Amino acid sequence: MKIDCIAVDDEPIALKLITSYIEQTPFLNLQGRFGNAIEALKAIHQQPGLQLIFLDIRMADLSGVELARIIEQTGKKKGPRVIFTTAYDQYALEGFKVNALDYLLKPFSFVDFSKAAAKAYDYFEILESAQNNITPGTPVEKNYIYLKVDYQLVKVNIADILYIEGLKDYVKIFLANQDKPLLTLTSLKNLEEKLPASIFLRIHRSFIVSKEAVKSVTKNSVQIANTTIPVTEQYKEVFAAFLKDWS
Repeated sequence: MKIDCIAVDDEPIALKLITSYIEQTPFLNLQGRFGNAIEALKAIHQQPGLQLIFLDIRMADLSGVELARIIEQTGKKKGPRVIFTTAYDQYALEGFKVNALDYLLKPFSFVDFSKAAAKAYDYFEILESAQNNITPGTPVEKNYIYLKVDYQLVKVNIADILYIEGLKDYVKIFLANQDKPLLTLTSLKNLEEKLPASIFLRIHRSFIVSKEAVKSVTKNSVQIANTTIPVTEQYKEVFAAFLKDWS
């Protein structure tokens, strides 16, 4: 899924930075950059499919909050939504009064930006599911996930994942045809919720495995590539169900 967005900021350096962050984010599709809110408003009217605006608040002529109120008054329930970017934290309350998705306080890093962008991605994914008559809470299986790795969002194909190891606040994702695992700051439980249950299986407090990557099994372990992963008592029941496919 791609999110069509624009950036609005009257400071050229800030505008350049935010657009560079957008261009580095795989699921964001930059549709324009504007130095004031009036120009942005014209673009919004001309691009009915626009979904997201990274919007500075304190600007001349028309402020970001005023622009957000104008958008809200149009009654468009499907967007565009707003992520505010500002150097003034006193505007946070006003920002959330106009139902902003998030609020980035300058100066912000790419990691901070990525968190806000991921929140927008989750929002539009839920919206898309609702439009396709998918019951809220029903897992939507995709062939990829996005992970935060080394201060950037990386697209990882589901089919390439062999197994995942949890390490307190981090997880290691071991991929086919890649010597070193990816290291991402998240919990194993959080990642498990994002993975399709039809493909992945939790067999240990610290391990999730790809069913398709399993080469051999015993009653208490699985073999993936050159790695033997044990099955703990807590997951014996779900593992037993998995073993039926091997009998």
